[in-house]
Amino acid sequence: MIQFDQVSKRYPGSDEILQRVSFEIAAGELAFVTGHSGAGKSTLLKLMAAIDKPSSGTVLIGNQNVSKLRPRMIPYLRRKFGLVFQDHKLLYDRNCFENVALPLYINGITGLEAAKRIRAR
Repeated sequence: MIQFDQVSKRYPGSDEILQRVSFEIAAGELAFVTGHSGAGKSTLLKLMAAIDKPSSGTVLIGNQNVSKLRPRMIPYLRRKFGLVFQDHKLLYDRNCFENVALPLYINGITGLEAAKRIRAR
């Protein structure tokens, strides 16, 4: 479960990017973030992944307050959900299958199980 409760984000020297945003994404639910350039899409994703912290409000991932996580716990948080950024950091010496497989292999998922996940729809 992902929950934003009255979340705002302001970067130094800029206007508020997000203003009192509240929503919930249930476990197993698929969500798409769309909008015009500058709407706050990347900021929203960065807050979910604990890349940034909100200026105010609460971001919960699985009932964990993201802002209160110790830095060493952030990688474990990120393993609970998937994000795809516009700048997806593909490795050009690998094909699509191999790019998707790499994080699975790093997490010990190999062979048939990895192939099944890579081909999932």
